[in-house]
Amino acid sequence: MSRLIETHRARNPRLFLFHGIVAAVVALLVGGLAYRQLFKTILYSERERMQNQRRVIVPGPRGNIYDRDGQVLVGNRPRFSVVLDLAALREEFRAEYKAVKANYSKLAAGERPDTDQMARIARASVAQRYLDRVNFILGRNEKIRAADLRRHMDKTLLLPFVLLDDLSPEEYARLIERLPVDSPVQVYTSSVRDYPHGSAAAHALGYIGANNDPESEDFGDESLRTFKMKGTVGRSGLEEIFDDQLQGETGGAIYLVDPAGYKVPGKPLEQRLPVQGRNLVTSLDIELQEAAETAMKERTGAAVALDIRTGEVLVMVSKPDYDPLTRVPNLPPERAFEKSGVWLNRTIQGRYPPGSTFKIITAMAGLRSGAIDPATSRSLCPGYLMVGNRRFPCWNHNGHGERDVVTAIRDSCNVFFYKYGLETGPELISAEAQRFGYNHPTGIELPSEFKNPRIADPEWRRQPANWKGANLPDGVWRPGDTANIAIGQGDTLITPLQAVCMVASFARGETETKPTILHDPNRPAQHTAPIGLSPSDYNVILEGLKQCYQIGTARFARVEGLSGAAKTGTAQKKPIELAWTIAFAPLENPQIAIAIVLEGDEDVAFGGGANAAPVAKAILEAWKAKRERPPEEKVEFKVKPPPAKNLKIR
Repeated sequence: MSRLIETHRARNPRLFLFHGIVAAVVALLVGGLAYRQLFKTILYSERERMQNQRRVIVPGPRGNIYDRDGQVLVGNRPRFSVVLDLAALREEFRAEYKAVKANYSKLAAGERPDTDQMARIARASVAQRYLDRVNFILGRNEKIRAADLRRHMDKTLLLPFVLLDDLSPEEYARLIERLPVDSPVQVYTSSVRDYPHGSAAAHALGYIGANNDPESEDFGDESLRTFKMKGTVGRSGLEEIFDDQLQGETGGAIYLVDPAGYKVPGKPLEQRLPVQGRNLVTSLDIELQEAAETAMKERTGAAVALDIRTGEVLVMVSKPDYDPLTRVPNLPPERAFEKSGVWLNRTIQGRYPPGSTFKIITAMAGLRSGAIDPATSRSLCPGYLMVGNRRFPCWNHNGHGERDVVTAIRDSCNVFFYKYGLETGPELISAEAQRFGYNHPTGIELPSEFKNPRIADPEWRRQPANWKGANLPDGVWRPGDTANIAIGQGDTLITPLQAVCMVASFARGETETKPTILHDPNRPAQHTAPIGLSPSDYNVILEGLKQCYQIGTARFARVEGLSGAAKTGTAQKKPIELAWTIAFAPLENPQIAIAIVLEGDEDVAFGGGANAAPVAKAILEAWKAKRERPPEEKVEFKVKPPPAKNLKIR
């Protein structure tokens, strides 16, 4: 009997495939888990950090701007705002939402607001309750603007919501006394620009605008969602040119937030306090500045004064001006509609024919060329001079009689300068004006200076754009053109700053002055090319200017007890009349140079002696009074101007 023996293999080949699949799946799971646990941990941690951390940027206050004696021209004052901490009101928002929903549940389904609308109604209702408490304390009746609250909740939830802005100091004190320490309503203090002297030197100082994206300056991780408090940026004047120096260093904090975006209670994860910007010391003298502003009243024009030795600007007035805090034009009611030109800084942007102040240039050109001889040059003035077939009038229609160079300067006799201007020639007159910088901008540290001052001469006239632009028949230079430029009329255009630089240069016996609006107590005296006149010729012009200041057309600029030199001028720039006065003092040791130009109506008698000279007198009186003031004990002023190498001029 045979025994059946069952045989089988220890391993079934079909199981290998199954085991392999199971092993591969397990390996994949283990590998994936290891990859996520070991390799993706950093990524997930980073994602978590970005989801639950927020960065808040707070701009630093701007640096102060001082005058040369340490008087604050532009500073900062605290601005008090009532703010609401929305994160502290979450429970109240929920409770109010339930109440609002219950009220609307009585309406038909089609008449009910949707969930989002009810949430907005609830939040506005809660915010208004807190605002009503503030209204009660302050005696106000302010209302929540639902659209502002909604926008804030959507875009800047982490920041407090502003209920009231710019409280008075009295309101601030009242709230601080009455508000509970743990109230969601708090008083937030920020910094805003302050102008202790109002609109004085507004065009020179400039104004600021809002900056919604202040630089974070390497604070925290820029990849975090960031909320930025509004900053500021310079928009004109010194605020614009030196914005990099005045701009404060931003600070801020990094907060933990919950999934809804509200700040988690507790201290910030990281915090840095904002730092005030660097201060700026200008060369302006606020005492002289305010004297000039008062003397100019509401008239249109410009006034500039320089330190003759250093070129530092002591006074810079442009009228009409504006309130730099609100940028509202300062115009009398009858001229409230005249806003054009308010923003123009006439000291560096006004383009004016120089009038009879240019006779100094003509006299120097005539003396240097030999066309004028102080001993023999005379002119009989009957009130006009015929140049070809054209009658060129003197401002004194009755005539001055016989005049030499001294008395012609003193009385501003047109006929003398017509005659000797023609003998000198337009090329030499133009070359003299160029030596004194009338052909280029001064380069002062202010924006938008007039970059194309113009000296009219035959070369300039030959360019088609110039004679066609002036509605002339051709590019030919005629004798009448020379007569015109000799007395500062015609197509020559300069700025008041260029005029005062010429005065300062002449007073030093040199040819150019580089003006600056920054003060440096150790600034060395300027020295440029010598004037190129013999001492006797220089003294001839100086004597004419001295007599003009004492008894001539500029006598209304004279200050008792102060020697000086001056020259007036009148010019036309359709449709306005221009009244000029330039001056410097004291005669024996020149220290201050002045240029005034006022704009008047064409149909009204308007002259430098009667209109502009009194403004120069007001500045000289203030300068003299300050000089003669008994020395007082002064606190050392430690704010220093920024080093020139760090100034970023744009």
